[in-house]
Amino acid sequence: MKKVAFITGGSRGIGRAVAKRLAAEGYAVGIDYLQAREQAQDLEALLRGQGAEALAVQGDVADREAITAAIHLVEAALGPISLLVNNAGIAEQRQFQDISEDFWQRIFAVNVTGPFHTAQAVLPGMLHEKRGAIINISSIWGQRGASCETAYSASKAALIGLTRSLAMELAPSGIRVNCVAPGVIRTDMVEVLGEETLSELAEQTPMGRLGTPEDIAAAVAFLAGDAASFITGQVLTADGGFIL
Repeated sequence: MKKVAFITGGSRGIGRAVAKRLAAEGYAVGIDYLQAREQAQDLEALLRGQGAEALAVQGDVADREAITAAIHLVEAALGPISLLVNNAGIAEQRQFQDISEDFWQRIFAVNVTGPFHTAQAVLPGMLHEKRGAIINISSIWGQRGASCETAYSASKAALIGLTRSLAMELAPSGIRVNCVAPGVIRTDMVEVLGEETLSELAEQTPMGRLGTPEDIAAAVAFLAGDAASFITGQVLTADGGFIL
């Protein structure tokens, strides 16, 4: 049966690596983006050039109507979605007392409510087929917490809770729900910390390096594949041992 993946925040960083890995493994790929139109379209062209089916679509995961419409466009073009990767996320360091309610709400709207929107949009098809997989991208900070990352950490912890609860609910329907918790990964989100800080973080990582988007893509591909057919409700930490 045809494999169709929908990846939120799929135009760059981890999402881009996931899209490339899944396309290489035979998936038709829907690439959701918010602002990076050129990067998303370049990725679509790249994957098509390699013989994969791909479609870039714009949709803010925090906007229920917009992301649902994007999902419907992908399904109309590529077929029913069998794999949802909730990768889109935002983060910003702020001391707790400086967090405004608007900031708090926006973090949760993207990082938690977004996956709620996308999961509800793809589930009718998955339930009909009695198969499918949802993979949420959380963070080690959702497992341990981080100073000046209260909103982000809380949202990623909530995503882990969503993963486990939804996994239990959907398992009888043949749908698996899992989570990947990346450590410090070299993406645009962490590059802003500067090389000195990144070097310190690499030294704090037992494996002696920062992660790459491809490391996370490999974890996603494993959880999506047949080798993980008896795995659901789990958090796969990919952090080089950072929070051991």
